[in-house]
Amino acid sequence: MAGAIVLGALAGAAGFVPLFAGLRMTRRVTDTSNIGHAGALLLGVLLSFIVIFVSAIICIVAARDLVLPFVLAEVVALAAVAIGFGVVKLVRK
Repeated sequence: MAGAIVLGALAGAAGFVPLFAGLRMTRRVTDTSNIGHAGALLLGVLLSFIVIFVSAIICIVAARDLVLPFVLAEVVALAAVAIGFGVVKLVRK
C-alpha cells in the first residue's frame, strides 16, 4: 500500500508538469491573442488530465486492490504541488 501511495504522489506531481508548461507557453503568446492564451492553458489542462487518467488506468489494470490509495495520493499530490506553486509565486512577488 505504501508503494501505491508513493507512486500515486509521483504521478500527481507529474500531472502538474503540463499545467506548468501551459503557463510557460502563455508568456510567449502576444498580448492581443486571446485564443493563444486560452489554447495554451487548455492544452496544459488536457495533457494534465491525460497524465492523471492514464496513470490511474494503468493502476487499475496492474493492481485493482490498490486503486483507491493510488488515486487519492495522486489527487492530493496534484493539489499540494499546485498550491505550493501558487504560494511560491505569491511570495516571490
